[in-house]
Amino acid sequence: MAAANAPITMKETLTLPSIGINQQFITFTNVTMESEKYICVRETSPQNSVVIVDMSMPMQPLRRPITADSALMNPDSRILALKASVTGTTQDHLQIFNIELKAKIKSYQMPEQVSFWKWITPKLLGLVTQASVYHWSIEGESEPVRMFDRTANLANTQIINYRCDPSEKWLVLIGIAPGSPEKPQLVKGNMQLFSVDQQRSQALEAHAASFASFKVPGNDNPSILISFATKSINAGQVISKLHVIELGAQPGKAAFAKKQSDLFFPPEFSDDFPVAMQISHKYGLIYVITKLGLLFVYDLETATAVYRNRISPDPIFLTSEASSVGGFYAINRRGQVLLATVNESTIVPFVSGQLNNLELAVSLAKRGNLPGAENLVVQRFQELFAQTKYKEAAELAAESPQGILRTPDTVAKFQSVPVQTGQTPPLLQYFGTLLTKGKLNSFESLELSRLVVNQNKKNLLENWLAEDKLECTEELGDLVKTVDNDLALKIYIKARATPKVVAAFAERREFDKILIYSKQVGYTPDYLFLLQTILRSDPQGAVNFALMMAQMEGGCPVDYNTITDLFLQRNLIREATAFLLDVLKPNLPEHAFLQTKVLEINLVTFPNVADAILANGMFSHYDRPRIAQLCEKAGLYVRALQHYAELPDIKRVIVNTHAIEPQSLVEFFGTLSREWALECMKDLLLVNLRGNLQIIVQVAKEYSEQLGVDSCIKIFEQFKSYEGLYFFLGSYLSSSEDPDIHFKYIEAAAKTGQIKEVERVTRESNFYDAEKTKNFLMEAKLPDARPLINVCDRFGFVPDLTHYLYTSNMLRYIEGYVQKVNPGNAPLVVGQLLDDECPEDFIKGLILSVRSLLPVEPLVDECEKRNRLRLLTQFLEHLVSEGSQDVHVHNALGKIIIDSNNNPEHFLTTNPYYDSRVVGKYCEKRDPTLAVVAYRRGQCDDELINCTNKNSLFKLQARYVVERMDGDLWDKVLVPENEYRRQLIDQVVSTALPESKDPDQVSAAVKAFMTADLPHELIELLEKIVLQNSAFSGNFNLQNLLILTAIKADASRVMDYVNRLDNFDGPAVGEVAVDAELYEEAFAIFKKFNLNVQAVNVLLDNVQDIARAVEFAFRVEEEAVWSQVARAQLREGLVSDAIESFIRADDATQFLDVIHAAEGGDVYHDLVKYLLMVRQKTKEPRVDSELIYAYAKIDRLSDIEEFILMPNVANLHNVGDRLYDEALYEAAKIIYAFISNWAKLAVTLVKLKQFQGAVDAARKANSAKTWKEVCFACVDAEEFRLAQICGLNIIVQVDDLEEVSEYYQNRGCFNELISLMESGLGLERAHMGIFTELGVLYARYRYEKLMEHIKLFSTRLNIPKLIRACDEQQHWKELVYLYIQYDEFDNAATTVMNHSPDAWDHMQFKDIVVKVANVELYYKAVHFYLQEHPDLINDVLHVLALRVDHSRVVDIMRKAGYLHLVKPYMVSVQSNDVYAVNEALNEIYVEEEDYDKLRESIDLHDNFDQIGLAQKIEKHELLEMRRVAAYIYKKAGRWKQSIALSKVDNLYKDAMETASQSGDRELAEDLLVYFLEQGKKECFASCLFVCYDLIRADVALELAWMNNMIDFAFPYLLQFIREYTNKVDELIKDKIEAAKEMKAKESEENDVIKQQNMYAQLLPLALPAPPSMGGAGMSVPGMGGYGPSQPPSMGGMGMPAMPPFGMPPMSY
Repeated sequence: MAAANAPITMKETLTLPSIGINQQFITFTNVTMESEKYICVRETSPQNSVVIVDMSMPMQPLRRPITADSALMNPDSRILALKASVTGTTQDHLQIFNIELKAKIKSYQMPEQVSFWKWITPKLLGLVTQASVYHWSIEGESEPVRMFDRTANLANTQIINYRCDPSEKWLVLIGIAPGSPEKPQLVKGNMQLFSVDQQRSQALEAHAASFASFKVPGNDNPSILISFATKSINAGQVISKLHVIELGAQPGKAAFAKKQSDLFFPPEFSDDFPVAMQISHKYGLIYVITKLGLLFVYDLETATAVYRNRISPDPIFLTSEASSVGGFYAINRRGQVLLATVNESTIVPFVSGQLNNLELAVSLAKRGNLPGAENLVVQRFQELFAQTKYKEAAELAAESPQGILRTPDTVAKFQSVPVQTGQTPPLLQYFGTLLTKGKLNSFESLELSRLVVNQNKKNLLENWLAEDKLECTEELGDLVKTVDNDLALKIYIKARATPKVVAAFAERREFDKILIYSKQVGYTPDYLFLLQTILRSDPQGAVNFALMMAQMEGGCPVDYNTITDLFLQRNLIREATAFLLDVLKPNLPEHAFLQTKVLEINLVTFPNVADAILANGMFSHYDRPRIAQLCEKAGLYVRALQHYAELPDIKRVIVNTHAIEPQSLVEFFGTLSREWALECMKDLLLVNLRGNLQIIVQVAKEYSEQLGVDSCIKIFEQFKSYEGLYFFLGSYLSSSEDPDIHFKYIEAAAKTGQIKEVERVTRESNFYDAEKTKNFLMEAKLPDARPLINVCDRFGFVPDLTHYLYTSNMLRYIEGYVQKVNPGNAPLVVGQLLDDECPEDFIKGLILSVRSLLPVEPLVDECEKRNRLRLLTQFLEHLVSEGSQDVHVHNALGKIIIDSNNNPEHFLTTNPYYDSRVVGKYCEKRDPTLAVVAYRRGQCDDELINCTNKNSLFKLQARYVVERMDGDLWDKVLVPENEYRRQLIDQVVSTALPESKDPDQVSAAVKAFMTADLPHELIELLEKIVLQNSAFSGNFNLQNLLILTAIKADASRVMDYVNRLDNFDGPAVGEVAVDAELYEEAFAIFKKFNLNVQAVNVLLDNVQDIARAVEFAFRVEEEAVWSQVARAQLREGLVSDAIESFIRADDATQFLDVIHAAEGGDVYHDLVKYLLMVRQKTKEPRVDSELIYAYAKIDRLSDIEEFILMPNVANLHNVGDRLYDEALYEAAKIIYAFISNWAKLAVTLVKLKQFQGAVDAARKANSAKTWKEVCFACVDAEEFRLAQICGLNIIVQVDDLEEVSEYYQNRGCFNELISLMESGLGLERAHMGIFTELGVLYARYRYEKLMEHIKLFSTRLNIPKLIRACDEQQHWKELVYLYIQYDEFDNAATTVMNHSPDAWDHMQFKDIVVKVANVELYYKAVHFYLQEHPDLINDVLHVLALRVDHSRVVDIMRKAGYLHLVKPYMVSVQSNDVYAVNEALNEIYVEEEDYDKLRESIDLHDNFDQIGLAQKIEKHELLEMRRVAAYIYKKAGRWKQSIALSKVDNLYKDAMETASQSGDRELAEDLLVYFLEQGKKECFASCLFVCYDLIRADVALELAWMNNMIDFAFPYLLQFIREYTNKVDELIKDKIEAAKEMKAKESEENDVIKQQNMYAQLLPLALPAPPSMGGAGMSVPGMGGYGPSQPPSMGGMGMPAMPPFGMPPMSY
């Protein structure tokens, strides 16, 4: 059957390899498809990932790096479920992710392993374990819920599907298992059906199952059906069945009868079995899909077989329902995603024609609304009607496919049936059936509503409309309007009868809804008329309506000015203002006129409204000069000022300050320029200085920055207004730092009598000019001196203030200032008073009045400068008597005592409060010794040193320095820059230190000498102290210091000091001597203190005399000394001597160095002695290991054997490896054998050529590395038997196989290698690598065994690797076989064609070529067969018919010149109606003169060059060929050419039929004339009837009469008369009916006119009609512009003409 006529259409929607999916992952475990929306593929290489294919955009797959054992996409949304096993357990970890939100929804760790899972609903996952089935919801936090346990029949089965019914009350689990012993190749299917309500299971045999919902006639509730397919063996016979049964039958309701049908499998598919089942709910079909690609289609209701075909040459492993198209998706092993859908245009004809099942065809057509059963349905309907089965006929008409019976004719049929008394009218039965089935069409809705309206049952209409049972139309609305306007409006809206809807809203006065509705449907009503209508009754509503119009998209349909005029004509000022304010909010330039207009009308009528509008500042484009004038007239002076732009106008208005709010006036000044503002300020002051001063001050305050402070000051000064200046500067003062402004403010305040303000500013301000202010205040002679006091006190004019007050006789203010204002400045006051020769009594009294508040120091300074210090004696003594400890008080008192020479030394030594520096400095010029006393008392080091240096008092200085014991002071006096240093040192050495008994003072002095780097002076000092029997002769520190100083300064004295002194630190001094390179002195010191180790170290390290050191060691005989000597000998390379010394020292600590040195010097005999000594002292692995190594080096193997048997801590593994690395194999053999290191022993034996022992050791080691080493050694030694033993243990490891193979091959041991591999095939651990490598070896060295090996072990080979080997060795036949096994059919086909002598086999190639993915290989195959096997080319082309481009194939054969060769192929594919195929076949038929085939081809297939073919054969010598040419011309519409050709060949019948079909009267009449000319009377008569519809009667009669053929024309004449008589009768009948309709129409129009007149009373009178409609000549009294006869056209307003009802006529 041609694919185009098949009832099921198959289409390849996608191939998974084309989007990057590797072929190895296209398996049941890796690919999932839960719905028609998504495919999910799990990849494990090159990295773990999950690929999500959205079927709406399949070429854009989403790949995410995810590791999981399984992945499922949700059927509806982008939600991914993942399953992964938990390592080390039998548990599975389940997770659900939302891909779009990138968030985890849920996760759960399943305690059991999940063997199968599936989305059974978009919200529910089904989880199948080995024992139970669980449901897991993605909503909430719930865990999986166990639903039921698996039955026994599902044990040890592979679960392939799990489903639930739509109600989730029935569940089915399906699994497959190996076949029975009778037929093991037939897979067994098992099913478990579970009822959730009954909690019961039933075990059945089935391979596939699915649920469906089906509505059984007589039962309102749908029934749940299950369909399942089985294929089992019974008594040796294979039985295949499809079952459809109902689940949970409803008691008392009609039930679904159980159905079953056979599944017929062709013989070649005997082992095939169902793997999936999908049910199309759209068409009620069951799809059963088998593993090998068979598709069975059955009807759900009857279980009738509909179709069977193979849809895939490759095994199908996955299907999914495609509910949107009523089909299913299938995925095969090649990765094709196939979509099966119902061919709607052919399935019904197929069932009715091919299957001859008319009932099923009608059922399918009704169920799926499919074409193809129209005649059957109409015939059946007529039969039922004839049998008066009106109910059945109504049901058939209601369910008729594509509504072919739901026509006015059907309604008329039911209307024509007479109603029987007591029975429901058939028409109502028909409508009732339609209502139960769905929605009525427009005609049915109208007819049913007419019946209901006539019976006044409006409620039925409301119910049907609410249930959407009626199709709304304008006619239906007109009908309903007679009974209910509201319901009619709803119908008009649904029917989109816009004019009627607008008319209805207008009647209801719902004008706002008109705008909303018109916008929704895009309709334009007459807005101006609507606005006028609203204005009459509801002005505010008119405003709202106008605003709604203004907000319409595209702008207001009526000009704003027109709308405003409408309001103003009715004196609706407020409404007009409200409208304009709203629409003018955008403040656009084009609205300038309207802005001016709204302001004008309000300034004239409601100035306050205009003022509010201007205050909002919403307009900026109106006529400002015009508005300014109106504002001035209306008394809105502020607004006038804001709008005037000329200075004279502003000056004229601004003087009206009595009518202007001051604050507004001040704000207005802010809008003026600086010059204009100053001019206006002057005018205001000039007009009324007193009255306007406050305003001017306020303006100056507000805009001082813009106007300039100086300008404002000048204005006030110009009018001599100090008061204004005072108020203006007062506000500006706090923010100004200008000294001049502050001074002017003080001046203005003083002149206006604001003394307190003057006092405040002088006290608080920091910015006025103090000098200028002081002078002004002194000149002003204010009665209150406080301002002047403030200035002088703050800015240091106290003497001037005192002088002014004293000379002005204001002594009270002097006392007040000193006592209350600033007592701290009293010294300055006292000083000035002394300068002014004020009486001392007043000054003393002033001082005593202040007392303790008076600062003593400055007071003393002031008096001391004027030599009047004694004036303060009484005051100071008074303070001391009060207990004052003030240093200044005591300093002053001390100075008075010193000057009076009243026992000053007593005061200096006993008074604790005076300042030593101050008093000392005061005494220096009077008595230096008193100064030293004062400095000594205060430890004034610098002052004392300077004083004693200046006055040569060095003894006093030396004593002071020694007693102070201060390091910094010593540093200061001992610096080289001190010219008096020598005198000081002499006094210290000769006087100060000998007098001292304090050791700390001596120590500090010595330290100071050391710090000052005076070694010689220090030695001199120390010899005097230490060697001359002083109190410090035996001092430990001083002796150390003396020797150390000598070491640094005079080395010649050191040895003498060492011999003379005993109480010093020998070790420390010795080290210092060593550092100073005084080695002999150091050796003497160490030797004196018995420090032998240090002494010998000096000899070894510094003197470097080993012989002297050995002699010293023999003399002292200490182990530590010998140890040092040994180390030195070892460093010098005297290994044997060093070992002997170490043995004398009994020192085992340096064994590592000794070992290293002994190995370097090859003195292993000495080393053995040393190591034996060391072993007695320590248990070190290195010692024992080195001892073994030393035995090996001196070939004492017996000692090694004896030693390792003794207790030891040697690291035998390392020793053995070391011996092996240094080729001491015999010793290594002993060690490895002892420690059982068989791997090392084996390789050691290999080195010793002991191969049998090596193999035995390798067997014990059982290590791949060891086996390889032994094996390779055996191969090199040609010990192939032993090598094979080793090799068998190696090749079982995949990673080592290739290395062994290469080793053998590189040495040419091919036969031995093949023998090894053949032996390896029988190993228990034989793996794919062995089989593959053997195949590669056969391909290289034993070709004759290759094919047999491949066929035997094809499943255990690494095919890609073997493919490469076969390709390299050019084994083409085997290569093709491997490509087929690996599903690389493209390469297989290419290889066959490129190497056909060896690789070609026709049957094999046919199987290959249909599976290739590269389309070009199809055409390469055609060329190949054409060149090498032309006799079989049709066979190949038949196989490729569904895959190749037929035009291209034909083109190939045409170019090759062998079209006839593929004629059978072209005939088989001509049903596809391909141009090239049709052309080629027609060409062949012409050449073969096969006119029957040619005509059949032309009839069935019209896709070819028809005219070209006709022209080619119209002169053919064969008559039938020419007849075909005429036929072609006729089909092409070239009637004249066809008729002319038929005339030439006397084919008159063909000519008449052509003329009749042409519909051309002239051709028909010309043909009549031709027959008359030829005397063909019979042909003339025949032509009259054949061309009856074309020939005019008068022409026919004229020709017959003129040619004496009336008799032949008479039958035609009778027929013509009868026909025209019937037409006249029908015309008369139509005329009578038309007259009746006209009368009814006139009556209806009269009713409409009455209704129009009723609405006409509501029309507006305000505006005249526009000119375009003024000439209509319509007039009604009192209603100019309207006519009574018919509604005027609305075309002039941009609207379609309104029907004569529903809306009153409108005109202007």
